[in-house]
Amino acid sequence: MPLSPRKFFSNLLNPPQPKNALIPLYQKIVEQGRNPHWYTKGGVKDTQDGRFDMIVAILSIILLRLEKDDNMIENSVYLTEVFVDDMDGQMRELGMGDVVVGKHVGKMVGALGGRLDAYRKAYNGGNLDSILIRNLYRDEPPSYEELHVVRNGLIAIYEQIQAIGCAKIINAEVNW
Repeated sequence: MPLSPRKFFSNLLNPPQPKNALIPLYQKIVEQGRNPHWYTKGGVKDTQDGRFDMIVAILSIILLRLEKDDNMIENSVYLTEVFVDDMDGQMRELGMGDVVVGKHVGKMVGALGGRLDAYRKAYNGGNLDSILIRNLYRDEPPSYEELHVVRNGLIAIYEQIQAIGCAKIINAEVNW
């Protein structure tokens, strides 16, 4: 079926972005990162920084899974671009200007890169607890129970994501 003239011109002036297909997955990541149990039972601070840290922890699990499949590298980049777009929008909602937004988003992308590397090591036999204390609790040790809730919750997500195909992940067919 041919496109209507309105749709044709809309697509011509604003072509669809491939990264937009990853928005539903990113929304699920954010939804999971904002799940109250991370904050009430897991002791992660329910602040902008705490929510950012949880979203990055879950985003890292997804990115680590995608990087194992050479066919998913482009989707991994697109998902990261969706994250950057969201962070940019969040900063602008807080009233920050272009220069400040760029600097903050740059720091956030750097934080994602550093944490992605740390989580990669942790999920490959490293010390996940120390990574969580540094990145989620910002070096303020949680109680054993709180750390247990977060560690076990993230490991469960990691194991689930490892067990499903990338096509399902990309299509946001994940059930945490």
